[in-house]
Amino acid sequence: MSYRRSATSSITIKDQTGVQPVDTDFTQQVKDAGNFPLDRCYQCFTCTLGCPVAKYMDIKPDQIVRMVQLGLKQQVLTSEAIWICCACETCVTRCPNEIDVPKLMDTLKETAIREKITGKNKIIPKFHKDFLYPIKIFGKQYELGLIVYQVLKTLDFGDLGLGIKMILRNKLSFLPGRVKGLAQIKRIYEKTKQD
Repeated sequence: MSYRRSATSSITIKDQTGVQPVDTDFTQQVKDAGNFPLDRCYQCFTCTLGCPVAKYMDIKPDQIVRMVQLGLKQQVLTSEAIWICCACETCVTRCPNEIDVPKLMDTLKETAIREKITGKNKIIPKFHKDFLYPIKIFGKQYELGLIVYQVLKTLDFGDLGLGIKMILRNKLSFLPGRVKGLAQIKRIYEKTKQD
């Protein structure tokens, strides 16, 4: 990997995938957004070794941290890894420097959404948005409504039999339950949309 600063003062990194632009402001923005001690990461790979979904990621958690350190904004925000992280917090528990990778992944997701940057997989970011919508409306997740919406949207009826079994066993309720403080939840949701 080699680094180069051009006459226009932009920095690029050349690696096996080609020349990548470096955005040094991105690194600072991410660090500030979550108060992440990214400078403490010495690439021990503990986060990746303990991650139950790392094998499904195009870029592993330790590589995401390193790429954020290097300012590789485009590569990070277009990766599938930020959407695949299941936030189990195994990485945080094991990290010797207490770097909160799930919180970092959430910050990167929100940055990608805010800047309208999409990667190869367009389904996961859309599902992320769809998943949060019932919380705004009902104050909590409405599983059956989400499932019906996703089935109608994708026209994928492959799990219809399983859904019927879950309804018959009362694992899915027909109507969402009531929550206290729905107005407060809606205000919180709107405030996060403004930020």
